[in-house]
Amino acid sequence: MGLGTKTSTIAALSAGLALAGCATTPAGGPRAKIETPAACENLTVHIYFEPESAEVTDEGRAVLSQAASSAKACKVERVKVLGLADAVGAPAANLELSKQRVAAVTKALIATGLPAGEFDLAAAGQQGAVTQDGEARPLRRRADVTLELTTP
Repeated sequence: MGLGTKTSTIAALSAGLALAGCATTPAGGPRAKIETPAACENLTVHIYFEPESAEVTDEGRAVLSQAASSAKACKVERVKVLGLADAVGAPAANLELSKQRVAAVTKALIATGLPAGEFDLAAAGQQGAVTQDGEARPLRRRADVTLELTTP
């Protein structure tokens, strides 16, 4: 038996003993009692819209539902909803569209059963939709939702 074979055999025996040690922990033993407490950290999600639309999509509703589920074990201190629009169209129309997006997202969020919190609603319209170089920023047809959460 060469040196390489002996090293492999020792490594295999060591691995087998280590695995055998894991198997001796009874089910429901001390390791099963370790629990990670639910983290009540602020959560931000983005709800995207079709062009010139303020209708929350099925995907958007699913994202809001998941966010509300994540917040159920927490105290909701504040809900921030910011409506945004791209730079296509007139600025006044884009501001109005972003307001409609805020209203639609807020309504959909309340429908999820999210525990009551203070709502902070804002609409930015197309403000910030164009870079200093004049390029349109992508993915501006959205509402940003931030849940400010604390441990109850």
